[in-house]
Amino acid sequence: MNTVKKAFAFIELAFALKFLSNADLVKHWGLLKREAFITIWMIISLSLAGFILAKARGSYVMGFLSLSIAFFSLYLGAGLIGQTDLSLVSGFPPPASYSIHSNTNKKDTGGNFIVNDYAKAIVLAKQQHKPILIDFTGWACVNCRKMEEQVWSKPTIKDLLRQNFILVSLYVDDRKALDHPFIFDKHEIGTIGDKWAAFQSLNFKQSTQPLYVILDEDENLLNHPLGYTPNENDYRQWLECGIHANNTKQ
Repeated sequence: MNTVKKAFAFIELAFALKFLSNADLVKHWGLLKREAFITIWMIISLSLAGFILAKARGSYVMGFLSLSIAFFSLYLGAGLIGQTDLSLVSGFPPPASYSIHSNTNKKDTGGNFIVNDYAKAIVLAKQQHKPILIDFTGWACVNCRKMEEQVWSKPTIKDLLRQNFILVSLYVDDRKALDHPFIFDKHEIGTIGDKWAAFQSLNFKQSTQPLYVILDEDENLLNHPLGYTPNENDYRQWLECGIHANNTKQ
């Protein structure tokens, strides 16, 4: 039992790092970039594998468990050599855009992409006559990262996003202070995240993330907002529905 408790201590340390990573993303500290996070998780995994192996004492079960954890560490290592599709832990490491090789959090959609600037999205939509895809998201949102890494990365989805939409991601947990705080529904809106959370709640009556909304260039809703949808075909059909609705109105 004592061995189990010590083994779980390694797991708790890994999850504690995830919470620290969330704070780092929300506060924009830049301390735990993706490579640093993965490296520390690899060290924790290898340490756990070594601990279990030392306690195995001829046990095939514990030996196999130790070997499995060691292989998991090698799997994580793929994230250090350019492999971004770590599907087993998707959503837990920082996004691929939050890297030591990048100074931005720009998602790899290959097209028009805007962060926290809804007004700019409207301007581009009117200029290019494309619908706006609002991505209500969060720096610490696991399901948001899963959608980006497992659905948006698919070639068919990426092409649809690149060719047919002005994509704007609005981070509801962004703690950057607004230049001019204001009062909304008796609550002070003092940060960028507060602003977008209120915008989502007021206009679309939902407060969960991710939430995807398609508007035309005049800000009219083109189809029903969509939440977490890990099925590529379902998400593609929803996007195509919005595109069709926009083309029909023009």
